[in-house]
Amino acid sequence: MDIERGRWRRLGRVVHARRLAAGLTLARLAELTGLSQSFLSQFENGRSSSSLRSLQRIADALGVNATELLSEADDAPSSPVVRADEDTRLPQAEAADGSVRSLVHGERDLRALEFTGGSAHGDREFAHANDELIYVVRGAITVVAGGEEHVLGTGDAFYCAAGVRHRWWAHTDDTTTLLLSVADALTIRRRPHHPR
Repeated sequence: MDIERGRWRRLGRVVHARRLAAGLTLARLAELTGLSQSFLSQFENGRSSSSLRSLQRIADALGVNATELLSEADDAPSSPVVRADEDTRLPQAEAADGSVRSLVHGERDLRALEFTGGSAHGDREFAHANDELIYVVRGAITVVAGGEEHVLGTGDAFYCAAGVRHRWWAHTDDTTTLLLSVADALTIRRRPHHPR
């Protein structure tokens, strides 16, 4: 429980610093996110938790993605090894979001996340500055990308090129999905892929 509270406090401090750097007041951030000013204040001060969905709304308003905020708040040593028994789960407050476990420590150029469940993830579209690979470890997911729907099962992978709008969701609570992506803050020296 104390570990979880510590994660929320660190995340709140990161959001607070990012908001100030962006020149936003709490009132303006509330307008941009549709979240209450009092909730945002409590969140920044580590007295409240958030769902991944709300965190993404905050990240959108700050011009970043939630993964970037979460990795910035990770205080674990930048070890190249993440052990199976380490608790690297990202803060979650809504069961419908499933659980998300980071497979890297700290701020890295490569993001690797392991999702378990996550049936609520299909309600939001993403478009990243760099490519992303979605791999189904166990179960089944649906990916909608570039206007096409794909059902993926165990062992299937979907390569999502930079800039392609996409969303996905798990079919069951025990589905495990791996997402690998290059951090959006990095500029890859090639032209983005454009669907034909």
